[in-house]
Amino acid sequence: MSQTFDIAVIGAGPGGYIAAIRAAQLGYRVVCIDAWTNAAGGPAPGGTCTNVGCIPSKALLQSSEHFEHARLHFADHGIATGTVKIDVPTMVARKDAIVKQNNDGILYLFKKNKVTFLHGRGSFVRALDGGYELAVEGAQNTTLQARHVIVATGSRARALPGVAFDEERILSNDGALRLQAVPKKLAIIGAGVIGLEMGSVWRRLGAEVTILEGLPTFLAAADEQIAKEAKKAFDKQGLKIELGVKVGEVKTHKKGVTIAYTDAQGQGQTLEAERLIVSIGRVPNTEGLGADKVGLKLDERGAIVVDELCRTNLPGVWAVGDVVRGPMLAHKAEEEGVAVAERIAGQHPHVDFNTIPWVIYTSPEVAWVGATEQQLKASGRAYKVGTFPFMANGRARALGDTTGMVKILADAATDQVLGVHMVGPLVSELIAEAVMAMEFKASAEDIARICHAHPSLSEATKEAALAVDKRPLNF
Repeated sequence: MSQTFDIAVIGAGPGGYIAAIRAAQLGYRVVCIDAWTNAAGGPAPGGTCTNVGCIPSKALLQSSEHFEHARLHFADHGIATGTVKIDVPTMVARKDAIVKQNNDGILYLFKKNKVTFLHGRGSFVRALDGGYELAVEGAQNTTLQARHVIVATGSRARALPGVAFDEERILSNDGALRLQAVPKKLAIIGAGVIGLEMGSVWRRLGAEVTILEGLPTFLAAADEQIAKEAKKAFDKQGLKIELGVKVGEVKTHKKGVTIAYTDAQGQGQTLEAERLIVSIGRVPNTEGLGADKVGLKLDERGAIVVDELCRTNLPGVWAVGDVVRGPMLAHKAEEEGVAVAERIAGQHPHVDFNTIPWVIYTSPEVAWVGATEQQLKASGRAYKVGTFPFMANGRARALGDTTGMVKILADAATDQVLGVHMVGPLVSELIAEAVMAMEFKASAEDIARICHAHPSLSEATKEAALAVDKRPLNF
């Protein structure tokens, strides 16, 4: 006999597992279904983020940054290390251990919050009177019934047309995180978050990295001034980034990969590499969901169509995260997961896309929230600008990393903060203050009047806010 639940969540990535836990906290009987499997065949909840995305990439970024510091910068601190070597299998094993800790942590949270977890692939079977029947295909095939269904099946890497991932020479983010040796030459198609982060990891470890980007501008979604500052830093590091290219034929062979492309000047070029990472975006995971069995509406990309409240065209069916519209960010999925659970309970939460932060965990880090200067110019809105460089920040000097700046955009008349953009050390942590300021409709003067600890990197935010009014104190 099928088990009956109030809410069934399909997918245990950031959107799914968080939705399940919040729903359980609100008193519902909840089941979460997830198919991710670890090397031993056991469950690996956490989705792309935990298994082949946010968490493992940050582990490798940290390891590679330690290696580069030991090799190039420890001497500046009076630390003699001798010859520094990298053991890639050990580095990858550490990454895998961190992933498992996160997998196990989610399973613990399910148990703590009394969420039933089923390891397998969940799909719709049919609509019922007042709910839905779902199938779970796994080690123990079963069916269940639920009044509400939250779909959080995430996304997968988009492949180049006609060039499938083999995870040996043509790599997605998955294969890029599992390399067991440093390639001499690494090619990457796509200069977005994944391309820049993975390029940074393997460049630090000794690979010659070339990134091919189709767009004519670098980090087009970021503020132009911040993007230029970041590009300057990456160029200095030796990360080769070619913009405005058109990729042609890609061939694999015994020694690696050959990529034919046309450069920004229209000249034909050929790039030889041992490995190729393709990071040209992601596509929603809706295959095998059984959407057709219940009439769940999908768009032309295969994403689930939802309204501003994450409601689908079916009563009682919701969808969150990468499988719906909006930015494909783990924290966006989490916010939507919480919001849907609370909406089912009759509450009225909100998710404001304008205050969702973006972060690239390179060195320097890049982070932003709200409108860019080019967006404000295009809209015709009058604004003020304040910037402050990290080279004038005492903590940044002590860290030995003074690259970059903080930039604040505020309304010319009201002084309300409209956007905050950062490039520099640990700005992934600094951006939270900007998000809070924008959520509470703060003015630049509000930030400027708040006491910030000295010496701290956060003082750069205060000084940028002071600079909006043309009165910085330390620059």
